[in-house]
Amino acid sequence: MEAIRKQASRFREQVARQQQAVLKQFGAGGYGGSDNLITDEAELQQHQKLEKLYISTRTAKNFQRDIVRGVEGYIITGSKQVEIGTKLSEDSKKYGSENTCTSGNTLSKAALSFGRARAHMEKEHGNLLKALGTQVAEPLRAMVMGSPLEDARHLAQRYDRMRKEAESQTIEVSKRQARMREMPGNHDLVMKLESAETKLHDLKSNMSILGKEAASAMAAVEGQQQRLTLQRLIAMVEAERTYHQRVLQILDQLESEMISGRQRLEAPPAPSVADMPSPPPFEEVNGVYTSQTHNESVDCMGYFLGEVMYPYNGESDTELNLSIGDYIVVRKVTNNGWAEGECKGKAGWFPFAYIEKRERVLASKVAEVF
Repeated sequence: MEAIRKQASRFREQVARQQQAVLKQFGAGGYGGSDNLITDEAELQQHQKLEKLYISTRTAKNFQRDIVRGVEGYIITGSKQVEIGTKLSEDSKKYGSENTCTSGNTLSKAALSFGRARAHMEKEHGNLLKALGTQVAEPLRAMVMGSPLEDARHLAQRYDRMRKEAESQTIEVSKRQARMREMPGNHDLVMKLESAETKLHDLKSNMSILGKEAASAMAAVEGQQQRLTLQRLIAMVEAERTYHQRVLQILDQLESEMISGRQRLEAPPAPSVADMPSPPPFEEVNGVYTSQTHNESVDCMGYFLGEVMYPYNGESDTELNLSIGDYIVVRKVTNNGWAEGECKGKAGWFPFAYIEKRERVLASKVAEVF
């Protein structure tokens, strides 16, 4: 009879081990692979919440690390580009300042303008790389390597180990309960069962407290990860947007200067004013110069902007001095070749053939007119 009882006991232990192996295979968690033998609903929800938080924070950490690596690679490549661009700028300025061409200095001026613009663009590029390093890479790297995330993950791992211990203790209690049913009234078995149940109760209590603490810490880290990563992405976009806007302004101004130089280079000789009659007289009325038409015929074209294509030195106080590249507000054009307008705060007459009408002018050039 005793042999049969021992055989039955060994059989029950074997079945319990098989059940434990099956449950471990199908109930493994994402971060601990712990068993699902504790049937308390609140504890199960806590366990599932911690699993999701663990996966979420791990994925966010990997994304932050990817951003840091990408930005660091961009900075290394960009630094080399800045070095090459700076050398090109220096070479261009050197040619512009040292070259003496017998047919004119248009190319020298263009080289100087290009060199200065390139140097300005490389400075902006360097500022962008610095901003990406200090505003994006460093804060994200600090969070990836920081203690709040590691502390929260350690709490979750401690909870997982305690949960496994509680599950093992649950199996132990089940075994002792089975033995009690086989041998009721055995005082030694009763004491061992009570001890096992007390230990299980303490484990569950401590596990509940630790689970809440770990979930709270992980949720705080998750929220911080989401906020910081989004802020750094926005900072990266804003830094690149500012960089490209400034570079566009530099290129617009450079293009305008170089096109003007090309037009001056390709332009025919300045029109002769020797055969032109003197400009009509004018008087200042309420702070605005207006022409006295008398018998002069005036073409009312409306106000427009013109760019000076040839230099002109006024021969009287009523005439303007013009330099190539100046912009002028044209207010009147006469049929005898003269026009009246304002340049650099002064109004007067000038040969209309010395300017070209412009539809699109940089704001900085418009400011120079007045």
